[in-house]
Amino acid sequence: MIAWFDEHARDLPWRRPEAGAWGVMVSEFMLQQTPVSRVLPVYEQWLARWPRPADLAAEPSGEAVRAWGRLGYPRRALRLHGAAQAIAERHGGDVPSDHAQLLALPGIGEYTAAAVASFAYGQRHAVLDTNVRRVFARASTGIQYPPTATTAAERKLARALLPDDDATAARWAAASMELGALVCTARGEDCGRCPIAAQCAWRLAGKPAHQGAARRGQTYAGTDRQVRGKLLAVLRASREPVPQSALDSVWHEPVQRARALDGLVADGLVEPLDGGLYRLPG
Repeated sequence: MIAWFDEHARDLPWRRPEAGAWGVMVSEFMLQQTPVSRVLPVYEQWLARWPRPADLAAEPSGEAVRAWGRLGYPRRALRLHGAAQAIAERHGGDVPSDHAQLLALPGIGEYTAAAVASFAYGQRHAVLDTNVRRVFARASTGIQYPPTATTAAERKLARALLPDDDATAARWAAASMELGALVCTARGEDCGRCPIAAQCAWRLAGKPAHQGAARRGQTYAGTDRQVRGKLLAVLRASREPVPQSALDSVWHEPVQRARALDGLVADGLVEPLDGGLYRLPG
């Protein structure tokens, strides 16, 4: 798998040496539930504006939300801003290399801590994202899709599959993730291009169909997520506080619009002001 990765890995900016640990961390936040094609331009703009955690930490959190653009799930911007503040305050502005210290940062969970430690610092950690879990489910467990949530059995398997030395383990983590993103995808597997097809338990079993609950794609049109996105777009476009009427104009249904706005306020993504005005958090 590593030999395949050496030949076929995409040249992505967060994989280059100059990206550093901060570039890796930013990419990991942005890539959660968002495809690479949408992340690339925002990532480049973000690193040009905030090349170090302290640069982001010095700005209001609302600027992080504004720069997040239309990547979706904008609470990630607040969490990344919070992590940057903690890095500036606790670690002298440098992303820590210690896994436990990474895990202690706000907004950093099990996956992100392992990913930064592995991809930025070449450490030996089980990095389990959706792509890796799908590769392991098919190749080792013999099922088409992994469970909805990561299980203890998956974590145990991932640790068992890790190569012993740090450098190889880090390369393996990146290779297994890339295989799931490019070849062993959720929409369709391309076994003819897979370097481990001959060993794949699911393929050798005749590719049995998924036995769990039906897998449904996420809808967007007409949902509160869409309304929230439209409201945030108005606020991102203005450097001044926005009146209620400007927000009312972007969605016709008042109850859903009010619910979406209340949710944005509760999540800390929008700040209400006196006089019926709203802005990004200042």
